[in-house]
Amino acid sequence: MYIQDQLNHAHVNDENLAFYKAIGVDYLTVNPPPFAAGISGDLTGREQMAQYLIQVRDQAASHGLKLMNIALTGPDEITLARPERDAKIGQWVDVLRAMADADVPTLGYNFKPIGNFRTPSATGRGGAKYSTFDYDLWQKTKGEWPDKQIDEPSIWANMQYFLDRIVPVAEECGVRLALHPDDPPIPEAMGGAMRIVSSLDQYERIFEMAPSDANAMLFCQGCVTEMGVDVYEAIRRIGSQGKIVYVHFRNVKGSRHYFEEVFIDEGDVDMMKAMQIYKDVGFEGPFMMDHTPGIPGDTDGRAGHALATGYMRAAIQSVYGVN
Repeated sequence: MYIQDQLNHAHVNDENLAFYKAIGVDYLTVNPPPFAAGISGDLTGREQMAQYLIQVRDQAASHGLKLMNIALTGPDEITLARPERDAKIGQWVDVLRAMADADVPTLGYNFKPIGNFRTPSATGRGGAKYSTFDYDLWQKTKGEWPDKQIDEPSIWANMQYFLDRIVPVAEECGVRLALHPDDPPIPEAMGGAMRIVSSLDQYERIFEMAPSDANAMLFCQGCVTEMGVDVYEAIRRIGSQGKIVYVHFRNVKGSRHYFEEVFIDEGDVDMMKAMQIYKDVGFEGPFMMDHTPGIPGDTDGRAGHALATGYMRAAIQSVYGVN
C-alpha cells in the first residue's frame, strides 16, 4: 500500500526527495516545466519531455521513490476551444508518449477555464490557517474573466473533443488519466465559465463519453465531501467501478457553499471509516496528502506534509494491515 506526494519541477532536489523518503512517502508526482516552444526552460517535444521524466525518475529512484504521476492543468486552448486547440492537444499526445518512454503510468489533470476560488483563510487549531471558501462572501468580491466566458453546452463539447483525441493515446501508452474535481465543486458558471466536473453525476457522464480504463478519476476526498454527498457512498460508487486512480486523502469541514480545509484528524469525515471503504472496494492506493493547513512557523510546509503522511501511514497499517 503506497503513499504519494508532489513536487513542482523547481523543487525536485535531493534534499526534498530525501525528506519525502524519511517521512514515509513511496511515490512521487511532479509538475513538469511548461510544455511549449519559445520560452527558456520550457520543454518542446516528446524527446525533451521523456529526457526530463527519465532524469526525475532516476533521481527519485536513488532515494527509494518511484515517479508515478505527472500533474497538468487543462489549458485554455483546450477548455475554451481556442484556435490553437489542436496544437495543444498534440503537445498532450507528446506528453503521454514521453510518459510511456519513461514508464510513468498516471497523469492527474483538471478541466476548468478558471482555477480554484477562495476567500480569506479561517484561523484554526494552534493559529493554523485553513484554506477557506465562503460562497456568499465570494459573490460580493468575485472578479471578472471576460476572456474566459463559456456556457455549459460548449464546455461539454470541448470535453468530448478532448477525450476523443486523448483517451485512445493514453490507452496506447498505458497511462491512466485522473481527472480532479472542480474546486470548489459548484456546478454552475463561476466567473462566467461553466464548471462540469463538480458532481458525481457529471463524472459518470464523462466516463460514458469515453468508456475506457484510461478515463478515470483523481478522487479528491476533500472536494467530493464538499459536493454535499455521502462521501462513504461516493467512495463505493466510484471505487466499485475501478475508476479511482489515486486519492487526495484529506479532510474538510463544511460543504459546497462554505468549507474550511482543516487538519486531517479534525474534519467532518471519519477517516478510518473512509479508509476501510477504500479497502472494501479493492482500492490499493496510492493515497496522497493535499492542501494541508498553514502551520505557524512552518515556512516550507514540511510539518504539514509530515503530519498528514504519518496519519495516512498509521491508517493504512490499521486498516490494510500492511506497511
